[in-house]
Amino acid sequence: MNVIVFKTSVETMEHITHLAPVLDSLAGRGTWNFDLTDCDRILRIISDTVKPEAAVHLLSDFGFVCRELED
Repeated sequence: MNVIVFKTSVETMEHITHLAPVLDSLAGRGTWNFDLTDCDRILRIISDTVKPEAAVHLLSDFGFVCRELED
């Protein structure tokens, strides 16, 4: 499985709750998580099928900044 890591502008659990249904449909339930304690407010997606661009567009559609972090 690949782990894709993104820097986001997601700030609260309320934001995550709002995004959960669409992230579940994109990546699958339990295959993504946020780390809001990190300065980059990290989103991690574990998947072999999710394209990073899809996650970026999805969060962008909901008004959040999201960009993939390179290794």
